[in-house]
Amino acid sequence: MTDSVSDAVVHRKFEAPIEAVRGEYTISTDRARIDVAAVHAFLSRSYWSPGIPEDVIRRAIAGATCFGIYHGREQVGFARVITDQATYAYLADVYVLESHRGRGLAKWMMEVIMAHPSLQGLRRFSLSTRDAHGLYSQFGFEPVANPNGQMEILRRDIYLGATQRERI
Repeated sequence: MTDSVSDAVVHRKFEAPIEAVRGEYTISTDRARIDVAAVHAFLSRSYWSPGIPEDVIRRAIAGATCFGIYHGREQVGFARVITDQATYAYLADVYVLESHRGRGLAKWMMEVIMAHPSLQGLRRFSLSTRDAHGLYSQFGFEPVANPNGQMEILRRDIYLGATQRERI
């Protein structure tokens, strides 16, 4: 007898957090450690999600495998992977606070992400970036082979009110 789909869902729900330590920094997949206010503070001012509400961040975290970078108790970086853990993953919301950049933390976080057991054997792993191609290419990411086959619905300013959209 084979496992049911619900068995796989239960297994994912109770997956033990993974932690990696390097010097004064820790990367953890433990959602309980995530400082939602800190993540919101960064993402709401980022180029990819300006004005994103905190409740949307909370839902995004709940539906993804998340990686936080911590310096002591302070959250200094974040990334999340949206995945079915079988065939596809999408890397999103990757950042390291400016005051902690230049220490190899983004590269280390990518090493931890790429080694995560739930992200092995995927057929496709995607991301979008405006300026970090050099980082991601070190991990095998390359431009989309057939961009004409890609489609999207993009609501660029969905989180901004009408007044904020007019200023942009």
